[in-house]
Amino acid sequence: MNIDRSIQSAFEHYQAGNLQQSADICLKILETRPDHPEAFHLLERICDQMSDTDSAIEIIRKIIQFNPNNAAIYNTLGNALTEKGQVDEAIAHYQKALQIDPSLTEAHYNLGVLYGSKDRYDEAIAHYQKALQINPSLTEAHYNLGVLYGSKDRCDEAIAHYQKALQINPQSPEAYNNLGNALKDKGLLDEAIHYYGKALQLNPQYPEFHRNMSFALLLSGDFKKGWKEYEWRCKCKEATSLRRSFSQPQWDGSNIRGLTILLHFEQGFGDTIQFIRYVPLIAQQGAEVIIWCQEALASLLQNVKGINQVFVKGKQIPQFDVHCPLASLPFVFDTALESIPAIIPYITVDSLLVQKWFNKIQHDNSKLKIGLVWSGNPRYKIDRYRSCSLDTFSPLAQFEEITLYSLQKGEAGEQAKNPSGNMKLIDYTEEINDFSDTAALLENLDLIISVDTAVAHLAGALGKPVWTLIPYAPDWRWMLNRDDSPWYPTMRLFRQPSPGDWESVIAKVSNALLKLLGND
Repeated sequence: MNIDRSIQSAFEHYQAGNLQQSADICLKILETRPDHPEAFHLLERICDQMSDTDSAIEIIRKIIQFNPNNAAIYNTLGNALTEKGQVDEAIAHYQKALQIDPSLTEAHYNLGVLYGSKDRYDEAIAHYQKALQINPSLTEAHYNLGVLYGSKDRCDEAIAHYQKALQINPQSPEAYNNLGNALKDKGLLDEAIHYYGKALQLNPQYPEFHRNMSFALLLSGDFKKGWKEYEWRCKCKEATSLRRSFSQPQWDGSNIRGLTILLHFEQGFGDTIQFIRYVPLIAQQGAEVIIWCQEALASLLQNVKGINQVFVKGKQIPQFDVHCPLASLPFVFDTALESIPAIIPYITVDSLLVQKWFNKIQHDNSKLKIGLVWSGNPRYKIDRYRSCSLDTFSPLAQFEEITLYSLQKGEAGEQAKNPSGNMKLIDYTEEINDFSDTAALLENLDLIISVDTAVAHLAGALGKPVWTLIPYAPDWRWMLNRDDSPWYPTMRLFRQPSPGDWESVIAKVSNALLKLLGND
């Protein structure tokens, strides 16, 4: 075989787009010269460009037969297997590459990516760090480390790596955005807003950047700018399943007298309860109001003043002239901090249902009957920050003058069957069919203590005393540095002093209960 002539032929086929023919020639060369550099590198380029991943994998495996001690080719095989979704096998080949050459930056980086995708964060971090020891200018590794540290609530380390990524590449809008997120979670809103602005300068049409900016603005109390940015939320990728498409126009606040407006939910139960307060203002403008809501809220919302009709998913939509997402009403009404419609109660409960629940608990002679909620919807992507376990509330067992009533639905409600210690906890949740039942039970309680869930919103909308337990990095509606809520006059906020510190929160709750009971 004339190797020089063969490699020339392989290049000609490669340039003509005949990748398989080129690969076949190169493999023939490697049978004779396993270390031939030109054949080897041409095969790498061919595998990178092949649209048929299976064929590429087959070629790479043949190369390994001829050259089993080349770390780079194991890394290349790992890349091809990753593309096929064969993650575990890809990891094994990246590890093999590093056994041969522990300084192969690409293999460390690729392992970081795959371990991160499998939620094996510590291993991912370790490989990104090794990649950066070899190549400190690897922007993607700094960025990905920022993401991982953020997911582990290590904000300071996340911030440091986003800043390093931006030092290397100051044109990364994603890094500016994520840096803004980390700063927001630390309560550094002015800095967060600055970096969200940087992200938007580079990519002004990206919805997630606008939405994240809105969260920081609303947290800071800048409602004027915040509501406008909040309108971008409907264009975000994760909002696709909730986006509504109607031929009728979206209401912009113009004259609505004599028209029918459809108000529709888009987010969770708590959001629907929070924003339904705007209905009376719309009805005062002479409009007929139709509500499209979640089924569990339908019977409860029938009693809201100004609502003409309530329907749920699966039912035929009545005729209407304009529509509006419920969460857009603060923007439409140009809501300022001092103009939040906070006249309570704005939700009422059927008196017969209230009486039914009164009859159920009237035997309870406790000084305080307290409803308890410890967990939110686990499908909410950051639920882990706002939720805790029933055991977290075990210090409340010291109060003999109170009875706790579980209001916790879902899987977390199973914890009510085995309360810790001598906690006096009554659980009627199997008899709670929807939010009307929940509301009727709330009306018979003296106090509700809840993490940031729909029940807290419901208690506030009913005008019931409610103590809401807020994570260190709160949702935008709870703002910062205040223990009250402009949305709910009867609500008191108990905030974590540091991430994950529920112990301090419950200690404050216990002290507040002592005062309420007159035992301080």
